[in-house]
Amino acid sequence: MTHNLCAAIGAGALLVAISAAGPASAQKQGGVLKMYTPDSPASMSILEEATVFAQGPMMGVFNNLVMFDQQVKQNSLASVVPDLATGWSWNEEGTALTFPLRQGVKWHDGKPFTAKDVQCTWDLISGKSSEKLRINPRKSWYRNLEQVTTNGDYEVTLHLKQPQPAFLTTLASGYSPIYPCHIPAREMRGHPIGTGPFKFVEFKPNEYIKVTRNADYWKLGRPYLDGIEYTIIKNLSTATLAFTAGKFDMTYPFSLTVALKKNIESQMPEAICEQSPGSINRQPDRKPR
Repeated sequence: MTHNLCAAIGAGALLVAISAAGPASAQKQGGVLKMYTPDSPASMSILEEATVFAQGPMMGVFNNLVMFDQQVKQNSLASVVPDLATGWSWNEEGTALTFPLRQGVKWHDGKPFTAKDVQCTWDLISGKSSEKLRINPRKSWYRNLEQVTTNGDYEVTLHLKQPQPAFLTTLASGYSPIYPCHIPAREMRGHPIGTGPFKFVEFKPNEYIKVTRNADYWKLGRPYLDGIEYTIIKNLSTATLAFTAGKFDMTYPFSLTVALKKNIESQMPEAICEQSPGSINRQPDRKPR
């Protein structure tokens, strides 16, 4: 049971740059990571999209309250770390989760990030705000969330109807970004504004998605990349051929069969290919029945 990923050697430093937790001085800065994505999403709004095709390219545009430690191979409650929050604490009943928030963080349009943005995000998901999501695939995740309250600009508490110890892992999901209170939900579909390491540049349906480095990112020295470009290619054979031809820096883990991986290794001995546990991709059985 394996899944496969290949990356060109030229992109090796770029791949490290996306997730490395070491000092910025240890990494080489610059370069645009070129990838493909197998489908064209309906919009750029993570909260309104149900698949990874918007989430993947847009995760770098946003931050969560908390996230999973990117250096730990398997996500768990123990691997959750602060992001826009600086920490968290539960009340004795296990029904109120309080987050102190980072100060000095700005949205990509220069507006300050505050606790109000966190409150607005979950009011939007729960359907309590005047703003409405066109579709709301994650609303059921928060059926146990009763309300969100703020204490000044830099503290927020999520109140649950009943104890839910694993609730923190839901907040750490890539589908749980914090949205700005001052941007209408409809505008987030075409030009999302976040606090993340990359700024949205352009989305051309069925062609490409582009993001660029946020020079004012609150994590000093990050990101290392100057940008990421996602070319939309729905035919995986075409995408694999383009990778082999040097058009892209990496493939997706679930895009390759074992046979295709071996074919790439024979044509691109310089490529770095890995197999790791997961669901295996198999060629269709073409034997007569």
